[in-house]
Amino acid sequence: MRPITNVIGFDDAPFSREYRGDVLLVGAVCARTRLDGVLSGRVRRDGQNATARMTEMIRFSQFARLIRAVLLQGIAVAGFNVVDIHALADSLGVPVLVVARRPPDYPSIRRALFSRVRGAARKWRLIESAGKPERLGPVVVQRVGIGREEAAALLGATTLHGHLPEALRLAHLIAGGITTGRSRGRA
Repeated sequence: MRPITNVIGFDDAPFSREYRGDVLLVGAVCARTRLDGVLSGRVRRDGQNATARMTEMIRFSQFARLIRAVLLQGIAVAGFNVVDIHALADSLGVPVLVVARRPPDYPSIRRALFSRVRGAARKWRLIESAGKPERLGPVVVQRVGIGREEAAALLGATTLHGHLPEALRLAHLIAGGITTGRSRGRA
């Protein structure tokens, strides 16, 4: 089995707690661990447009035919703009993997979501529909449209430094560097 190696990893730019408005979203397109391109767009802080925006960014790019999987670091961007990973996979016809260093703290996420975010019930259903995260080597994943062994092969083929795939690491560095003038921290 040849692993899927052409992927896009999305990450949002840093923003202050009090910020309201649109947040930069960066997609790093990689073939294995080589950066092949960068996409950028904006999503609403705590909004509902992340899934549609990611779909548009990919579909209307020169990389649309190359991308074989979408990688996310967490199921939400720009605060609580929750990605519908099933709809994203269906609309693009490629697998979607949510990759994290450790399992999410669902009780804390639920409390924060219902205490301050519009549309909390809908967003919570999207979080639940993503399924229980499973350990896959040094990371935990939620996956749609891809089997466990194929997901492990994809992660192995696209990871160079640390435990996260390069597409996620690079999207994080690029988004931070553009927004704050310097990249910092781990993806």
